[in-house]
Amino acid sequence: MIALNELSNLSKVCTCGNQHYEITIDKIVISHEALKQAVSYTIDQSFQNIAIIADQTTFKVAGERLANLYKEANVNHEVVIIEANEINDVIADEVSLIEAMLGISQNTDVVIAVGSGTIHDIARFASFKMGKPFISVPTAPSVDGFNSMGAPVVIKGVKTTYQMQSPIALFADISILQEAPKEMIAAGFGDMIGKYTSLADWKFSHLIAGESYCPLSAQLTEEALEECVKQVDKISEADEEGIKILIEALIQSGMAMLLVGHSSPASGGEHHLSHYWEMEFLKQGKAQVLHGAKVGVSAQLILDLYKKEVLQLVSSTKRLEELDVNTEDKLDNVIARQKEVVEVLNSLPDASILANLLQKLEGIVRPTELGISTELVRNSLHEAHLLRNRYTMLKFWNEHVGIHQYA
Repeated sequence: MIALNELSNLSKVCTCGNQHYEITIDKIVISHEALKQAVSYTIDQSFQNIAIIADQTTFKVAGERLANLYKEANVNHEVVIIEANEINDVIADEVSLIEAMLGISQNTDVVIAVGSGTIHDIARFASFKMGKPFISVPTAPSVDGFNSMGAPVVIKGVKTTYQMQSPIALFADISILQEAPKEMIAAGFGDMIGKYTSLADWKFSHLIAGESYCPLSAQLTEEALEECVKQVDKISEADEEGIKILIEALIQSGMAMLLVGHSSPASGGEHHLSHYWEMEFLKQGKAQVLHGAKVGVSAQLILDLYKKEVLQLVSSTKRLEELDVNTEDKLDNVIARQKEVVEVLNSLPDASILANLLQKLEGIVRPTELGISTELVRNSLHEAHLLRNRYTMLKFWNEHVGIHQYA
């Protein structure tokens, strides 16, 4: 994992010409003594009033231990438990956000998120709106958003990512992460292999739609991805070395997003499918499934589309020239940058490779294993690109062809 000072130095010499955001994370600790070090850090920072945000599960896993450490240190602290909804899900929605903000006292000096992705989204949003810094304490290596600025929250049934704030510090206890359920470890790996398609979509959007692109951020993401794939066997064993590799990769992916101030390095068409499925589950009152598990599956669907249908299309100048031109169309750019787009697509692995990697971790491979129907997959392939204002290859395909072979 790249060191904070090294990232800061590299960002200063990066020649992409785009804005680089200051990395405001003061400290990252990955150790067996991370909780104790979190307490020491807050004392050193003269934080006198601590608010711990957790849910019932993560409080038992780590929050209670952290609260006891503060009690032993005679530091004022309060615990805010985000309650599950009627189907036993903790969702980062309006109810949970208000619950968090009501639970955080006005005199709180710092908020500590103790949990996985959802708790971090809630704590990040609530702390930012209340003008409080927050600290990250992950309880599972399940997502890459622990140290990013983005808070994906559900407002009126629509999932939207708001850029809030990164944590000022992150303390990951290896012992706790090792005890995470294997499906959460597989989900973290699934979130990472989704970077194959997110990076391709970001490059495509840069080439065709002029989206700002930072090679340094892309490199950080790619290096984290490649390390995970290279070390998949160690990660599957869930021993100390494997879990450290995974959490470091997830954190580095978060750093890449933090550097550019948005999620394009780590979120493309595969995430749009995942968000679409999540919103549909909310409408139907169905229990949610792990974000990374959805991304691992959706990345395979996107790869099938990109490697087969999109690649065939953009490889043929004749077929491109026969396409209908829409208002404010970018088809001319695709034709002009045809060779570069083909190179991006040819660099992608086959979907079967991702399936094999996930199976090594006993991860979920098919949509049906997530309770996602064929109809929902088809609908998402047709409509998920509308959720975000990004010119992904999924968006390009739907604008000009819109036929999906999934069955």
